[in-house]
Amino acid sequence: MISKGCEQCAKGGKMVLFVYGYCDQRDCFYCPLGENRKNVTDVYANERQVERDEDVLEEAHRMDALGTSITGGEPQEALERTCHYLELLKDEFGEDHHTHLYTGITGGRENMRKLSEAGLDEIRFHPPYELWGDMHGTEWEEILHVAREEGLTPAFEIPGIRAEEEFLEFLDEGAAEFCNVNEFEMSDGNYRRMQEEGYELKEGHMSAVDGSREEILEVMGDHERVYFCTSVFKDAAQHRRRLKRAARNVRREFDDVTDDGTLVYGKTYADPERFVDLGVPEEFYTVKSDHVEIAWWLLEEMIEEGDLDDGEIVEQYPTYDGQVVERTPLA
Repeated sequence: MISKGCEQCAKGGKMVLFVYGYCDQRDCFYCPLGENRKNVTDVYANERQVERDEDVLEEAHRMDALGTSITGGEPQEALERTCHYLELLKDEFGEDHHTHLYTGITGGRENMRKLSEAGLDEIRFHPPYELWGDMHGTEWEEILHVAREEGLTPAFEIPGIRAEEEFLEFLDEGAAEFCNVNEFEMSDGNYRRMQEEGYELKEGHMSAVDGSREEILEVMGDHERVYFCTSVFKDAAQHRRRLKRAARNVRREFDDVTDDGTLVYGKTYADPERFVDLGVPEEFYTVKSDHVEIAWWLLEEMIEEGDLDDGEIVEQYPTYDGQVVERTPLA
């Protein structure tokens, strides 16, 4: 990996902190944000909507976060929120908690200084697509040097729309530290506009866009400070490993953790006293307000032997909202 932030992300150790949903200066046709994130003032830590500072810290502890990736919005309020959360996270976890910011504006020296003083480590710039190839001598070149002077590690993070050698020039000149190229993707938030622009899904893929990957790898892929992040890696490695980290932290003694990072347990509406009568050890089940959750294999065995009438095996994400993936009835 080419940066500490990327290394932590690959381990599933990076919390994603979305601080603001408005972009006053940009209207990118490929923006992946869905309705719950675009043009909103809400804050999200991973999938969890944040109501207070404690929610951010709880989510970071839930997944045993090694660092935080901050993104979202352009207005001054986004900057103020970013600085606030940077200071909050550094106070809680110390200087080893690595942070990086993904931004679509240059910001200027004063903002770079504020971010640096608040504890930001890396800043990853995403220049407007229409300026690619013509950024030398502009504010986009200047801000790389300004950010470094203010103690930040400047870099680029761009969508893989097409290959662009100017990014390599910035790397060779020492202005930018690295360039992350994210495989071009369609999402619920952008697929209509993407199709209007003539883009289509790659055959056999759920999100990757057809046509750009090969050209980018041919032109940019051999550079030692360019990293191409595939859609498969994001899903199979980053997201799954983050779920596994959370699952290990929140699992109860009787929960099973799957290879996908989900939790599996049994659920039944049997009278809790029935488990006492059967001599089930307390560590194998827990009583909820209207049901009992229990080791799935034990529930399955009890139903097969006629000790209980019915129940179900539940698979769910180890996230704050506990989204259920699958239910399998037992009877």
